[in-house]
Formats: sequence, C-alpha cells, structure tokens
Amino acid sequence: MEEFGPYTKKVIKHFRNPHNSGKIKNPSGVGKVGSPVCGDALWLYLKVEKDEEGTERIKDCKFETFGCVAAIASSSVITDMVKGKTLDEALKITKDKVVNSLGGLPKIKIHCSLLAIDGLVEAIYDYYKKSKKAIPKDLEAQHTNISKEREAVEKRYKQWMEMEEKVHNKEQT
Repeated sequence: MEEFGPYTKKVIKHFRNPHNSGKIKNPSGVGKVGSPVCGDALWLYLKVEKDEEGTERIKDCKFETFGCVAAIASSSVITDMVKGKTLDEALKITKDKVVNSLGGLPKIKIHCSLLAIDGLVEAIYDYYKKSKKAIPKDLEAQHTNISKEREAVEKRYKQWMEMEEKVHNKEQT
C-alpha cells in the first residue's frame, strides 16, 4: 500500500490530478486571496449564468493555486462543490464541508481549507460588485473580515521588513 503521510488518499488524488485547474475567460467574478499562515495564494474564477428558470447559478469554477498539497486539494474540491449551485448555496459551504469532502486534513493544514472558502467569498463578492447588484450583508461582512486580515498581515510584513532593513544596515557598519 502506498504511504501518503498525513494526507488521505482523496487529498492526494485531488493534488495529483486537480479538478478545474486554470482560468476562465471573461469570468463573472474572481477571488484573489492569500494565507498569512504559510504564504499560499489562490485565484478562484466563477462563471455565473441564469438557468432555464432565471435563477443565477455557478456554471463553472476554476482555480490557480500557488501552495501546498492541502491548498491545491482544497481548491480543487471546492470547485467541484460549487458547480450548479446558486450563490446563496455556495456561500453556505464551510471549511468543515471542504475538509470532510477530502476525508480530513492534518490540523496544521486546516487553514488551507479557509483559503478555498475565502477565495469563493471574494469571487462571489467580485461578481456582485461587477454586476452592480446589492451585496448581501453577510457577504459584505465576510469580505470586510478578509480585507482586514489581509491589511493586518501586510502591515506586519512591512514592519518586519523595516526591522530587517535596520538589522541589515547595522550589520553593514
């Protein structure tokens, strides 16, 4: 039997053969997110179209992820999970649903499932903005939290770089 370390066979399957990898030409919405924990980055693309009854549904979803096994597997599985769903249904997908769909993730890699969820939230938010539609309050709140986290990380990174520059300059004298 092949050994996968801390990962399930399903995680490895999605990592080795990710579903829906790539870009969508003229996407309806794009979510661009990164993980402050490990530096992984995800771009999630959505194509939203109306079905026969006039209900908006996610017709297609693709991703580009720069990251680890868990980040790529989480990105792959979320694209499968959202296809055919309404935007409201897609927003009800949680990190636990992503993790369970993969058969589990090591605790230290759970944040990778959050990256997939945040990418989905940001792509749907982007769709609402581009469409000039009223943004639901819950979606606005999620977007605000993601933005605040990103700003906090960027501020800490800038402070760290300034500190490193001072240390480097001291070492040069």
